[in-house]
Amino acid sequence: MKTPQSADKFIAEQISILNENPGCANSYNNLGVFFMEQGRYREAIQYFEEAIQNSGRMFEACVNLGYIYFKLGELEKVVEVNQKAVQIEPRYARGYANIGFAYLQMALPDEAIEALEKAIEMNPEIAQAWSNLINAHLQKDNIEKAIEVGEKLVEFAPEFSLGHNNLAYAYYLKENFPKAIDHLDRAVELGFQPHPEFIKRVETYRSK
Repeated sequence: MKTPQSADKFIAEQISILNENPGCANSYNNLGVFFMEQGRYREAIQYFEEAIQNSGRMFEACVNLGYIYFKLGELEKVVEVNQKAVQIEPRYARGYANIGFAYLQMALPDEAIEALEKAIEMNPEIAQAWSNLINAHLQKDNIEKAIEVGEKLVEFAPEFSLGHNNLAYAYYLKENFPKAIDHLDRAVELGFQPHPEFIKRVETYRSK
């Protein structure tokens, strides 16, 4: 972390560069990163947007903006900047995963599924994308598909606790309580903390 003195010097250096070259996208991006790391998100947004405006291919700024908008809960903006990121770098699988997660939070499961499947197609090892895909199918009440996705996830990522938790919930909805218990227990063993209400519901079936 920069000390106050070094931080002031860094900012002054970047501003000096911009005074000489107002279109320097790298300096805008550098300032955006600095303020993002300080948690000063609104200031960071201004600099990242300037970076993008001054360079149509400022991929890093798009990625950082996506992170900030997630933090701020501005999901439509998350979609917007990640779409811009994948336009710049079409193989950026995590961009599609981010878009899918944002759509999931917006309760738009069809859009979420499309983006998440694209992410998985490009990079099958993004476990979080698989986990979110389970939830997207559950939003559509497609329990069988959710279980199918979940089983694939825990097969290739058996230590991914959230995957076991989400699969447990899918099996619970399917009323396959032994499977729900198995995966819930595995999630806990791996360090996940399931929702207390879900634990309470599952507990009632342990002795049945």
